[in-house]
Amino acid sequence: MAGKQILQFKITLLNVPTIWRRIQIADSSTFWDFHVAIQDAMGWTDSHLHEFSIINPLTLKKEFIGIPDDEGLSDYITLTGWEFKVRDYIKLNRNQEFTYLYDFGDSWEHWIEFEGEHEKQQTKYPKCLEGERACPPEDVGGTPGYENFLDAIKDPQHQYHDQFIMWVGGTFDPEKFDFKKVKFHNPKTRWKRVFEDDIEF
Repeated sequence: MAGKQILQFKITLLNVPTIWRRIQIADSSTFWDFHVAIQDAMGWTDSHLHEFSIINPLTLKKEFIGIPDDEGLSDYITLTGWEFKVRDYIKLNRNQEFTYLYDFGDSWEHWIEFEGEHEKQQTKYPKCLEGERACPPEDVGGTPGYENFLDAIKDPQHQYHDQFIMWVGGTFDPEKFDFKKVKFHNPKTRWKRVFEDDIEF
């Protein structure tokens, strides 16, 4: 579609007090590019596995896209994220909403809503437009662990208060988020950091 080269999404972290981000990505973005953008916008550190769960608009079957399981341990096939473009899955209006799972242990599930195409402006993409509340710390134990963490840091008398405060580096404000401070990293550089190797994109 001429002149409309930006895809806009709202990403909401489920099962916790409202935490969301609104971002725009180039319509040439792969699912790996989108993954890196979500990680950066939310505040995750890309320390765990991830996968998108989305309907293939041609077959109408659910597919999982992320990092393929080369060891054959999974009971389903995960498609390679850097080989598939996001725009090809949201065409025909079949995928206005889908999910993104991060950290199969803590199971952080994100609800993704496609908000349409926009005219490309003279700025870099991805771009974070707005959002609300801080992302939970990594390895906090999923939703129940995060709830316990919040209770502990709010109560100086809690038995784990000092331990958790020290664990997160001395301070944590669950209400704090500034979209202007979001920094997006190069997906190719991130791939090399994660896999410690080169790959042809």
